[in-house]
Amino acid sequence: MWFKRKPKNRRLGREQVLDVKLRSSQVRAARTRMGAISLGAVFATVFGAYLLYRAGGWVLRRGVYENKAFAIQDIDVQTDGIISVDQLRRWAGVKPDENLLALDLARVERDLRLVPLVQSVSVVKILPRTLQIRITEREPVAQVNVYRPHPNGGVESAVYQLDADGYVMLPLDPRQRATPLNQPTDSLPLVTGINPSELQPGRRIVAPPVQAALQLIMDFDQSPMAGLADLRCVDVSSPAVLVVTTGQGSEVTFGLADPESQLRRWHDIFDLGQKMSKAIATLDLAVTKNVPARWIDSSALPPVTPRPPKTLRLRKKHV
Repeated sequence: MWFKRKPKNRRLGREQVLDVKLRSSQVRAARTRMGAISLGAVFATVFGAYLLYRAGGWVLRRGVYENKAFAIQDIDVQTDGIISVDQLRRWAGVKPDENLLALDLARVERDLRLVPLVQSVSVVKILPRTLQIRITEREPVAQVNVYRPHPNGGVESAVYQLDADGYVMLPLDPRQRATPLNQPTDSLPLVTGINPSELQPGRRIVAPPVQAALQLIMDFDQSPMAGLADLRCVDVSSPAVLVVTTGQGSEVTFGLADPESQLRRWHDIFDLGQKMSKAIATLDLAVTKNVPARWIDSSALPPVTPRPPKTLRLRKKHV
């Protein structure tokens, strides 16, 4: 009993265990190897795509955008108006020998549309070497004179023109015209009473009196009164009526609506005055019944020297 051995503590004993550490290191090595392969594949793919992109750009640039076979040799410009072709080419900003395929058509069209005299633009590439430009111009039907202070002192007069839709334009410089000026600009009817802040070239005046005045001017040229009176001035300062002054000194008031019927009534009253050897001094056509009129002796008026009736512009082509 005295020599009996005490039991050992099993925790202090040595036992065989699994080599977990070795297997874990092998898994980590395998994962590292797979990650490196994946990164290498991604890098190779991206680098290959970049090389392909650069090579494609080089081929496209050398084969298309820098190819002399597509250099512009002919800029075909046609317009229906009076602007010279050389001036339109300068406004388009297209240089000869510029590559046709690399040309930004939107930029060319935008630059031409910024010109107030240009109403619409069509720009087309015709391979291999031709750029085609078609222009529709705005045609002035009325004139506006504005007086403003001159920077050096005094007062200066600025002249603006309006087309039938109310777009504001500056008179075309004679050097920019394809044909000489047939009539002086002051032969256009004068519109007064417009707020000067609205006179911005390229902008449209939408005020009802101004729109009604332009419609009246257009209808007057096609009415029976066109050869009997000279429409010189239309006052649009009133929001409800238009006051027209003729070259013979007559003052005729129009309503804003239905100018054609008012022009016919003016002609009927004018004929009545001719039979009585009278001329119209004032006439209010804005009143539909019992039209107020004041007569004077026709011999007191200057002779009728009306401007030629305005005809629609011929669709000319300048090549």
